[in-house]
Amino acid sequence: MLLKDKIIIVSGIGPGLGVKLAIEAARAGAAGVVLAARSTDKLEQAEQQILALNTGCRTLKVATDITNAEQCAALALSTVQAFGRIDALINSAYEPGGMTKSIQDADLSDWSPVMDTNLMGTITITKAIVPQMKLQKSGAIVMINSLVTRKPLMGQAVYAVSKGALGVASKYLALELGKFGIRVNTVSMGWMWGTPVERYMNYVAETQKVSVADQKAAVVANIPLGHMPTDDDCAKAALFMASDYAAAVTGAWLDVNGGELPSCF
Repeated sequence: MLLKDKIIIVSGIGPGLGVKLAIEAARAGAAGVVLAARSTDKLEQAEQQILALNTGCRTLKVATDITNAEQCAALALSTVQAFGRIDALINSAYEPGGMTKSIQDADLSDWSPVMDTNLMGTITITKAIVPQMKLQKSGAIVMINSLVTRKPLMGQAVYAVSKGALGVASKYLALELGKFGIRVNTVSMGWMWGTPVERYMNYVAETQKVSVADQKAAVVANIPLGHMPTDDDCAKAALFMASDYAAAVTGAWLDVNGGELPSCF
């Protein structure tokens, strides 16, 4: 199995990609999945979904704000105490920031929560787990990123900037950590059909009177595969990068978007 016997930390457990990453890791044979999020309710729900699979995968729930260095250190320590190792960290936690003003009109103080989570927080949790991976002389770090870094979408500027900076940081981490057997890769998601997108489209349908079907059709028109990828399928692509099948891959940027190409392709 893809992740047989591996111990996987997933940050940002929520109703979308985060929980799917955890569930699919368990399906793929992980011996343990560590669930990290600020909300204990989300952690409980994710654990129940994993246990219902009856795969034998053990779970560990650790309430974690990735912008808090002490909490990130506690997450790493708890994982090692429970499982003895950390094979992969999937950095899925993020702050969307909402639909923001254009850069020229932005109040830059509004950028702080987004940058603090998506860039600084992701680096903080990564720094916390690196010492254990160095001891093991192995490990995989997967950064969840976004197509909007290269295909601008109005209202997404601050989110795109934070994720773009993370993409650059990931390249440097791959260079720095390779000699320790640690791989760092980026997986860039486009539109994903799941709870968050469904909620968004329902909101647009109510407020702007554009049906969900019409919204999906407009999105799919730009996707060569002819359908919007599901968050389940996107999760599987990310987990491939955490697996031994990607043992020779580091510093890579994998597009997971059904073929939707960035405007600068």
